[in-house]
Amino acid sequence: MELLEVKNLSKHYKAFDLQNINFTLPKGYIMGYVGPNGSGKSTTLNLITNICKCTEGQIRINGISCEEDAVAYKEQIGYIGDEFYFPDNFKVKNIKRVLQRFYPTFSLEKFNGFLKRWNLPEKKAIKDFSRGMKVMLMFASVLSRDTKLLVLDEATNGLDPVMRTEILQLLQEYVMDGERSVIFSTHILSDLEQIADYIYFIHKGRTILYDAKDELIESYLLIKGERSAVSVELEKALIGVLDNAYGFEALLPSDKAGLLGSEFHYEKPNIDQIVVHYIKDGK
Repeated sequence: MELLEVKNLSKHYKAFDLQNINFTLPKGYIMGYVGPNGSGKSTTLNLITNICKCTEGQIRINGISCEEDAVAYKEQIGYIGDEFYFPDNFKVKNIKRVLQRFYPTFSLEKFNGFLKRWNLPEKKAIKDFSRGMKVMLMFASVLSRDTKLLVLDEATNGLDPVMRTEILQLLQEYVMDGERSVIFSTHILSDLEQIADYIYFIHKGRTILYDAKDELIESYLLIKGERSAVSVELEKALIGVLDNAYGFEALLPSDKAGLLGSEFHYEKPNIDQIVVHYIKDGK
């Protein structure tokens, strides 16, 4: 069964339109939701979490829409964004009380375990926490509940590489039971290289690419060579040509590899390179 179903999702603003977003996320998987600033990533995630309402379309988590049962729908979601959502004058004890009152599945034992694991001070005011400590406190609060869908919107910003690595391991553990999933928006695409099963690439409110990560990478070649050696037919097939001092670099669909001669160097691209060349292409 699909954990998350998004159908024909649209949101219209005066200066921006999110149009016809469609995808499904099976149980036990992680989706990387990527695109440049202003592409509609946060808008999509805000619609999924019901922070704002869609103009058109439907969203279901475990077969339930927010319109059918708002409490059951929202109880399944854990959300972490790039802004800290607890008051600065709070201490950890205040956060414990709030979580215990608001969330029936909150586990104080799990929460205390995360505090100890990450050396988060209980007597300090939140305003005195570092950016990294605040992020880890948000993760502790969410991972101490029995959620089914973890929604992350640039949540690992400000974390050092060691902490980011630990969070990526936690996300893999989160989905390991095959009943929970993660949708993860981030500009650190190397993180998605490690853990994502699916990639959804959005630009200017429209879907550009959506596929299993490994299939997406296998679908393209990263080509380098001299521009003068490019035939007319190859030129038409190239995506996002970037000229440099040594020639050019571009994407080429793998099924067009027959257009290449021995004068070109090619390799498998990473997700970052695919995104950059598609944005450069601008089509």
